Amino acid sequence: MPTTPLDPPALAAGTLRVIPLGGLGEVGRNMTVFEYDGKLLVVDCGVLFPEEHQPGVDLILPDFEPIKHRLDDIVGVVLTHGHEDHIGAVPYLLKLKSDIPLIGSGLTLALIEAKLKEHRIRPYTLTVKEGQLEKVGPFDLEFIAVNHSIPDALAVAIRTPAGLVLATGDFKMDQLPLDGRITDLRAFARLGEEGVDLFLVDSTNADVPGFTPTERGIGPVLDQVIARAPRRVVVASFSSHVHRVQQVLDAAHANGRRVALLGRSMVRNMGIAADLGYLNVPDGVLIDYKKARDLPDDQIVYMSTGSQGEPMAVLSRMANLDHAIEPGEGDTIILASSQIPGNENAIYRVIDGLTKLGATVVHKGNAKVHVSGHAAAGELLYCYNILKPKNVLPVHGEYRHLMANAKLARETGIAEENTILGENGTVVDLRDGVAKVVGQMDIGFVYVDGSSVGEITDADLKDRRILGEEGFISVIVVVDSATGKIVSGPDIHARGVAEDDKVFDSVKPKIAAALAEAAKSGVSDNHALSQVVRRTIGRWVNQSLRRRPMIVPMVIEA
Repeated sequence: MPTTPLDPPALAAGTLRVIPLGGLGEVGRNMTVFEYDGKLLVVDCGVLFPEEHQPGVDLILPDFEPIKHRLDDIVGVVLTHGHEDHIGAVPYLLKLKSDIPLIGSGLTLALIEAKLKEHRIRPYTLTVKEGQLEKVGPFDLEFIAVNHSIPDALAVAIRTPAGLVLATGDFKMDQLPLDGRITDLRAFARLGEEGVDLFLVDSTNADVPGFTPTERGIGPVLDQVIARAPRRVVVASFSSHVHRVQQVLDAAHANGRRVALLGRSMVRNMGIAADLGYLNVPDGVLIDYKKARDLPDDQIVYMSTGSQGEPMAVLSRMANLDHAIEPGEGDTIILASSQIPGNENAIYRVIDGLTKLGATVVHKGNAKVHVSGHAAAGELLYCYNILKPKNVLPVHGEYRHLMANAKLARETGIAEENTILGENGTVVDLRDGVAKVVGQMDIGFVYVDGSSVGEITDADLKDRRILGEEGFISVIVVVDSATGKIVSGPDIHARGVAEDDKVFDSVKPKIAAALAEAAKSGVSDNHALSQVVRRTIGRWVNQSLRRRPMIVPMVIEA
């Protein structure tokens, strides 16, 4: 895969340029930009959730830098479905230009409109559905029904004089979906007959053999687990997983239990889904969380967020006894979701914490309480054989997923040179059925940290990791400005280093000697003297204590 930045040439007339700004080499922040005839079309604009080595970060956004100076050229943002990794960064894009049109299905737009309301943005929207054709600038768009773990997901076919591109978004080929809406393989076949010049295809499960199990098999398992549960049941899932919530509502109703929704996003999203008819709520099943606490333990199911071990989500707070609902002996916790890569440790910490409290934890590893929303290898092979695309650009996945997807494409007869393994910022030009890499943009991570967007750098995160893992030492020395001799200090204070501050008594003479030597050599600049202090105590701490803490020296002239 390309790694060295390489500026692409000017876009030739009659050529379509494709630039993924996120979603390649990672599961999240999906965003792809298409350029033709001076206009830009964006497909998806999602977030990536931080991992343990990114402390304090709330969200990670796509890098908008390549399009920041061309916001007026954006004719629309197509949103394939309503998951956070595809819509979560839209508010941050619209803060740059609020009137960029958003295009998507009814549920997808309802979810993003609710999110934008919190950011005080009223978007321009165009609601579309499967089979619909729309001309947006120089792009002729066709929307195709695909099946996923959220209703109303759409693939989009993009036609320009340069060729036909099909972007699947996230999809699978569940033949027995809960809502009866299957991936439209007839439309795929029709596009295959027309000739797909470039296929952008979901790679998340490309390394999983066979076929993704049907969602319908989850319902009976949930029903059995809830029927056997002696006390309270807590089911954790993504706050947008309408199908899973529907199954929980049905299973609770069948077992004479009420359901309370926990978590702001869960309450908001399920309210939207119910209002639009995507969620069928049995009469009398839903109950307000505060009233639910008065019910007998064997008559309640809590539907919560936190299935990925997020520290501030409901489930983590329960595990830490930091929530009004304190799990205990006889309670049943169901994690009805898959593990997003990178979240495994956090999830298992929550499972261990809940188990320690006496709860029975049911998860994908010990019961069939979740199936993936992404096509496995067998389904992808079907797609390649139906579409017979001229070129393939695997997207939506970590590198191993992209490589597995490319291998599947080659096995169906697509030439290796027509299978593009890219990364974020790879520039692909398409013309006359030929797709080739013409450049590599330098794409970075944009961190959301509280109210700060893009201000936190990788260097800041490195400092946070050092503070968290190695501790902190401050050294204050007062020197005579005329002679350079120490007037006061060195005063050494440590945090997170474990040893008592007295342990530093042996290094103080070394600091004094180093400063005296520096003064003798004519060094008088405070910054230079501070660096002398830093090097001296840094060497000593590394040799004596076997640590590399953050060291903040301060030399003051008197």
